[in-house]
Amino acid sequence: MKRQRKKYERPARPFDKQRIEAERNLMKTYGLRKKVEIWKTEGLIRKYRRLARELAAKSDEQKEKTLIEKLVKLGVLNENAKLDDVLGLTIETFLNRRLQTVVQQKGFATTAKQARQMIVHGHVKIAGRKITYPSYLVSRLEESSINAIQPTTKVVKNG
Repeated sequence: MKRQRKKYERPARPFDKQRIEAERNLMKTYGLRKKVEIWKTEGLIRKYRRLARELAAKSDEQKEKTLIEKLVKLGVLNENAKLDDVLGLTIETFLNRRLQTVVQQKGFATTAKQARQMIVHGHVKIAGRKITYPSYLVSRLEESSINAIQPTTKVVKNG
């Protein structure tokens, strides 16, 4: 069985006031539960930036094109993006692609926390598939096929 690895790194300075405030604002804005969700997203950004720097050094046109196409398909870059645009990615671009944020932006939920609850309880489907992970990154193709299921209420009669 393949060994699972951590997908994030803890901050080098755990009590940096500016970082803590920035993370608190992100958690409030995007309805995140733990700071680990922010750190995982930062790790993902770090991975794509590292790949872009390596490809810029090698100047491999085919791999550059593949990386940019993947990020365009995911929805974090525009169609006519260059390799320098990959280096300019921010955490907000990835947090905006999370299922939780997309459900809120589409109007299925009024708040980010309500969107998270709908997803976890299984009231959101993408192309007929129930997705219960609020951190699921929604691609541009999947964005139009998001449906919210309204839960049915049972009437219980006493007597």
